[in-house]
Amino acid sequence: MFRNSTKTVLYAAALLGGTMLQSSPAFAQATRTWVSGVGDDVNPCSRTAPCKTFAGAISKTADKGEINCLDSAGFGTLTITKNITVDCPGVMGGVLNAGVNGFTINAANIVVNLRNLTINNAGNTIGNGVRILAAAEVNLDNVVIENHGGTGTNGRALAIETAANVVVNVRNSRFTNNNGVMIDSHPTAGTVTLNLSNVQVNHGGATCIDLQLNTNAVISDSNINDCAPAATGAGIITRAATVNTYVANSVISGNGYGIFNGFTGASTTRIYGTVITNNSLDGLHIAGGTVISHGNNGIRGNGGNEAPSSNAGTQ
Repeated sequence: MFRNSTKTVLYAAALLGGTMLQSSPAFAQATRTWVSGVGDDVNPCSRTAPCKTFAGAISKTADKGEINCLDSAGFGTLTITKNITVDCPGVMGGVLNAGVNGFTINAANIVVNLRNLTINNAGNTIGNGVRILAAAEVNLDNVVIENHGGTGTNGRALAIETAANVVVNVRNSRFTNNNGVMIDSHPTAGTVTLNLSNVQVNHGGATCIDLQLNTNAVISDSNINDCAPAATGAGIITRAATVNTYVANSVISGNGYGIFNGFTGASTTRIYGTVITNNSLDGLHIAGGTVISHGNNGIRGNGGNEAPSSNAGTQ
């Protein structure tokens, strides 16, 4: 009788183990998931059974995985706390973040890639386009951030508020019709390495690019235009001694100030091959620190000062 009971227990355990093995794939995360305007978040987010929102897909996407879009639609806002790529090539991957943040990135040491997306606040006074609270690296490529209507800590297109070192790369992107600061680097600690390449920053109600603390920025092949031209906004404001900026092969025009350097500290800005024109106040306003020209810039047609602190030859 004891032997029969033992066999029964072993048999039941085997059945249970088999059931667990069969059910485990249901909980597995995929390295690539999909969203669609006609999807459903109860789906597994596969290509043939896509989810409807980014938020629905991320929980089913493995760390270092990728979320793709099958068609053009609005896929909702997203908080990111792991390594992830969100990419909508060939379609319009829309995020309508009316009254909230579009993407919030908040985990130490993660790498996040956002590609081929449009983030639209629809003129609301609350909410930022992309808000970075913690990360190792954030890459934006072919991203449009528009129509954020707030001011101060709301209404920013890209807000960097980290407390540790972070690299932020923005390529082939456009920031437009935002009432607040378009690109705001304001870390509480650590250093922001900010690289902007082929970026359009225009039509803003405040400063286009505000580099407040602990930021090393390289801005190249970009247009920074029409930010608060009737007020004291600027194409670029650098504030503290811990801000170093290099601007190359770009156009800064139609703002209040072109470059406002050293607003609260002795920051350093270098300019190379850049046109600064048609700014209603100074082309170069040097409140502190230095603006170093490499001697090949076009600084003309502004309302006031156009002279850099010094000139350095090219090498």
